[in-house]
Amino acid sequence: MLKYRPVTIALSVILAGQAANANAQESPWRFQLTPYIWMAGLSGDMRPLENAPTISTSRSFSEVLDDLDGAFFMAGSARRDRLVLFGDITWASLSHEGALPPGIAAEGKLRQRSVTAAAGYQVVSTPSQHLDLLAGARAWRLEAEVNVSALGVSASETERWVDPILAARLRSTWTPRWSTLVHADIGGFGIGSDNTWQAVATANYQISDTLHLSAGYRHLAVDRDESGTRIDVTMSGPLLGATWRF
Repeated sequence: MLKYRPVTIALSVILAGQAANANAQESPWRFQLTPYIWMAGLSGDMRPLENAPTISTSRSFSEVLDDLDGAFFMAGSARRDRLVLFGDITWASLSHEGALPPGIAAEGKLRQRSVTAAAGYQVVSTPSQHLDLLAGARAWRLEAEVNVSALGVSASETERWVDPILAARLRSTWTPRWSTLVHADIGGFGIGSDNTWQAVATANYQISDTLHLSAGYRHLAVDRDESGTRIDVTMSGPLLGATWRF
């Protein structure tokens, strides 16, 4: 029986090598999730209700924070070879109390939600530079409410639309632990909104193989004039995030 042992060992080594090569060629999916905090200010013109006056506003993040009821932001991606899937969810709810002439109390509420989904291809892949080109859509839902209790008046309006978008994402590695990400997209094209665009830039630090911390800046603009309502606003400010890779 001993004379067969070297053959058995050699066969085991060959099979193990073939299995390793097969696993290396499979290139499984890679995922990442990034919850983040976006400290955005708000400026622009809004007419959330038909036949209502247009409101011009310019509010810093601290002023927005005073009116903030809640917010949630999450981005994520999935990759296999050079195929790229990307998604982003934003949700925020604000309320504000003010007065109408001659001093009648009024309350307004605004809830905003957007969901972005895109797919694309990594057109550049080097040890230090990775460029993705993507196409997809951003779905918006905007709810506005106005209540004037003293007059028994209340009104609400919900706007929904979908913007096609084109996007590019450039990831650059500078040191074993430091990297940067630049994301830009443009869309609307008169199909959903008249136009929309955003730019995001972050610096990222690798804590471990599965955890990265990020800090950067995001600017998002949308311009839509439809059915008596108008939204021409920009939201911009710094952001902080943590990315879990698996």
